Amino acid sequence: MATNHDHGHGHDHDHHEEHEQLKVLGFWIFVVTDCVLFGTLFATYAVMMNSFAGGPTGQELFQLPGVIASTFILLTSSFTSGLAVLAMNKGNVKQLIAWLAVTGLLGLSFVVLEVTEFMHLMSEGATMATSGYWSAFYTLVGTHGLHVTLGLFWMTALMMQLKRRGISAVTRRKITNFSLYWHFLDVVWIFLFTVVYLMGVM
Repeated sequence: MATNHDHGHGHDHDHHEEHEQLKVLGFWIFVVTDCVLFGTLFATYAVMMNSFAGGPTGQELFQLPGVIASTFILLTSSFTSGLAVLAMNKGNVKQLIAWLAVTGLLGLSFVVLEVTEFMHLMSEGATMATSGYWSAFYTLVGTHGLHVTLGLFWMTALMMQLKRRGISAVTRRKITNFSLYWHFLDVVWIFLFTVVYLMGVM
């Protein structure tokens, strides 16, 4: 009986491991799909970057100090998400939740600044309908902002799970995936900052 019990327990463990590996694979497929999505949006922006149709240009409307502040905030949030992973590796749940909360506040600040920027641009006459350039701009930058917003909801759900279950194999996998996702958004933003804003004001 003991042998059967051990066999059953081992089978459940293997099944659980297989299930977890499938979820990790699913996460990487999601990241690759997102790479294709952003690659397509960047290509569209490159095609449209001179299609102003008589409307305002990025050079006329972009306010770099605000964009640089957004960049600093997002890069800092990536650093604090790394500190959250370090806290997780130490087994410190409170510290882990605290660093996730700091990361969330920084991410929220980034989204607020982006929405403020969009409102400013629209008040200056640069809407989605103004030209091909602004359509491509709002689609590319807005898609990144939407990803950050979804990340905030994901982060909130993770903090709630950590409060209930603490650090387990499942929550550890989720935190690791979330951290990779957040770093991925940082990398996309660096390309976006360079291609859209820096090249836009040159």
